[in-house]
Amino acid sequence: MRLAATKPAAIFIAKHHPVPKPRARAAAERAKKSRSDRAPWRIAVASSDAEADGEDDAEVVQAAPEKARGRRARLSARRRESVRLPDGVTGGDVGEFLRHPDAVVSLLNTGALESFSPAVGSAEPGTFTCALRRIGFLGFEVAPVLDLRVAPTSTDCTIEMLSCRFEGSESIEQQNELFSAFMSNRITWSDNGDEPCLDIDVSLEVTLEVYTKPFSMLPLSAVEKPGNLLMQGLLDRLVPMLGEQLLRDYNSWVQQHPEAS
Repeated sequence: MRLAATKPAAIFIAKHHPVPKPRARAAAERAKKSRSDRAPWRIAVASSDAEADGEDDAEVVQAAPEKARGRRARLSARRRESVRLPDGVTGGDVGEFLRHPDAVVSLLNTGALESFSPAVGSAEPGTFTCALRRIGFLGFEVAPVLDLRVAPTSTDCTIEMLSCRFEGSESIEQQNELFSAFMSNRITWSDNGDEPCLDIDVSLEVTLEVYTKPFSMLPLSAVEKPGNLLMQGLLDRLVPMLGEQLLRDYNSWVQQHPEAS
């Protein structure tokens, strides 16, 4: 019997990871647990940061419109006028007229008003509420209302606008929060020299909120320059007319009060 030659047996040796010692195994478990414990904390911090960022963003979104509406255009104009008094009339004569209660009708130009009356609840004497005639604007009716104070003295007479507001629809009255105005008209008289005269000095200031496009996208000078020109043109036209009207009213007053002359 013949014996067949056999191939040598292949021997495979499995590679095993070293078995950790008890102390190493405990340390690994503690490290794993520590990482798992820190994960929720990291998530909580990230969530908290995100919420904080969200709150800041919300504040910015809410503050942005207020910042845009906070842009204020300041308009101003001033006009001085010197009116020569007629022969035989002195500055003191005109001053006496302006201190008389009848002069209020002339100083407030009540003929151009819808109504006027002493201001209700005002602690300051010589304060009047004046309603201008209603005007149409973009399909709305607007009634400007002014609170004016008349303060005559022995040397001058001052008319100040204490407040200005619009009355009308709700949308019109909401505009009162977006602007403010101030006006001062100081009238003095003098007998110096050969030509006694009446001096009128009017100042007008208006502050507007600029928040509508396209004006909100432009520099404030784009609103202020044309606004100043408009108001200056208004005063240049009205102040000389005021001086002439005062002299006419003075002549009428003297005719009604001969004792004053």
